[in-house]
Amino acid sequence: MNHPRMSTSRLQFRIVELSDIEPIHTLHSIKAVDQYNTLGIPTNIEVTQTVLNRWLEAIQLRKEYVFVIESSIDKSFVGLIAIRIGNPKYKIGEVWYKILPEFWGVGYVTEALRELLNFGFTTLNLHRIEAGCAVGNIGSIRVLEKVGMTKEGHKRKVLPLKTGWSDNYEYAILEEDWEKLLG
Repeated sequence: MNHPRMSTSRLQFRIVELSDIEPIHTLHSIKAVDQYNTLGIPTNIEVTQTVLNRWLEAIQLRKEYVFVIESSIDKSFVGLIAIRIGNPKYKIGEVWYKILPEFWGVGYVTEALRELLNFGFTTLNLHRIEAGCAVGNIGSIRVLEKVGMTKEGHKRKVLPLKTGWSDNYEYAILEEDWEKLLG
């Protein structure tokens, strides 16, 4: 299968591979990354391998595209970003991302998400792209709003986080919104 590749001035993206297990396991094992993540910290690398295997199967079926984000300068691992495809009739995708804390606050997620939205609308021909975000996750809220997504809803106590049940904000952007942003 021919896998998509994307890049920006600072970042490049490629579909995850089995050989990415170590940096993915490290990313998922960081407490700060896990704070708003429902996956939980893996108890061992086999747990991470199960998650990676599920992604690889979904990628083969073209139900999800999980990308490794790398620095364009030295190809170092920055994190992950993905788009999960819903029922083809509705042309909806859902995005998620996780990056290493040392890359927080420098615009990498905003840059990566813009590129992923472009992929979703231009390559996958989606009509709508959604994202969920814990109400306390201020960094992600800022990113979703910076890329032009609109807060559409507030679900109560839907996310099982380590700190207890959390409310979730629902965000979305339509293809027509994206085209207007591009001008």
